Amino acid sequence: MTIGIDLTLDCADAQVLGAFWKTALGYVDEPPPAPFATRAEWLAHLGLPEGDAADGAWLCSPEGVGPRLSILRVPEPKTAKNRLHLDIRIPGHGTPAERWSRIRAEAERLVRAGGRVLAEVDEHHVIMADPEGNEFCVAAAPAARG
Repeated sequence: MTIGIDLTLDCADAQVLGAFWKTALGYVDEPPPAPFATRAEWLAHLGLPEGDAADGAWLCSPEGVGPRLSILRVPEPKTAKNRLHLDIRIPGHGTPAERWSRIRAEAERLVRAGGRVLAEVDEHHVIMADPEGNEFCVAAAPAARG
């Protein structure tokens, strides 16, 4: 049996980071768990203070694939390099030059969304940071097997 995972990202501003990662991953806001109509209702049920819903963003793939992403505000700032980071994989078909062109185009799109390029590595992948400095990479997906 395969075990599913969710990822949680600590942050200072969940709304800004949530908007960035929705753009980066094509994710959408995850609906609150049943039977709750809103996240605020769900958080109130858990006994969390009113207003805590603004301190988090909960995202998921619209197709239901991939891990869900929870983005939660924490009081302490990021102080070091991530020990775990996300790799955004773009289509891996075509020549190495075509793949590199798509990788760079995706990195440019994410810069416009609020990210920044930290390094380009051997025309293979781009190391980036989200608006709060969390590192991630943009690289090609493995080519489809025929």
